[in-house]
Amino acid sequence: MAYNVQTITEFAPAKINLGLAVTGRLENGYHTLDTLFCTLDVGDTLTLEPIESGIELTVLGLDLPTTRENLVYRAAEAYLAAAGIPSGIRITLEKRLPIAAGLGGGSSDAAATLRGLERLFPRDLDLHSIAKKLGADVPFLLEGGAARASGIGDILEPVQLPEIHVVLANPNVGITAKEAYVGLQGRFGAPLEMAAILEALHNKTIPPFRNDLEAPVLEVYPIVQTVKNVLSKAGLYAVLMSGSGSTCYGLAQTAQRANEIATALQLEFPNWWVRAATNKYF
Repeated sequence: MAYNVQTITEFAPAKINLGLAVTGRLENGYHTLDTLFCTLDVGDTLTLEPIESGIELTVLGLDLPTTRENLVYRAAEAYLAAAGIPSGIRITLEKRLPIAAGLGGGSSDAAATLRGLERLFPRDLDLHSIAKKLGADVPFLLEGGAARASGIGDILEPVQLPEIHVVLANPNVGITAKEAYVGLQGRFGAPLEMAAILEALHNKTIPPFRNDLEAPVLEVYPIVQTVKNVLSKAGLYAVLMSGSGSTCYGLAQTAQRANEIATALQLEFPNWWVRAATNKYF
């Protein structure tokens, strides 16, 4: 066979937005942002195995499409075409992250697909260019870590963050990015106070950040405010909605404290998705 028979595994980390300013809207409909992306040690797992031809996608954990409706499929299709690979790929996606949750799960799965295919079929390709066509968050999630993102989220400036500990909570309500952005109705904000945010994160004090998508989301989904209130009452600080929601997070001073709070909330809210996480996994 002409293809590599190696099977590999790729981790697809969740991301949170440590502040999200929506600064304007372009003529093509995309919104301009100023945000601080940060990947975490919770996420999905993909297994990739070369096959003779075609793309075979299996999803475990959630009932999701396994055709071109799935961003993983489109990522595989784009890489194989760009690389001129005559053989195919079998991908098993184990979903652990909720969908339409503001955690970048689908984008991260697509980025992991590109990374995995590059390992299996090395070619001199511009992965960033392929990623950008798949979605605004995909270029950042190719590398992960932390970065200030501007433009439509694709202009990236790597940032050094200290170790942070968060508790994530999602009330099992899906909110699409389109819903959140439509609700803005032209309410745009100034860029983030990035230097002050980074200083606060290093000092473990409350960052002066905000999420401009919170207001339109809360108008339609008051449950998100409930989640924020629960996290604050539990003793977390700097509580904020991530991305377009509905996942919210709060910071904890230590990993032990984050784990204790997450465990307690899982018991109190068994129908919610709750996890403790940190940004240090690379």
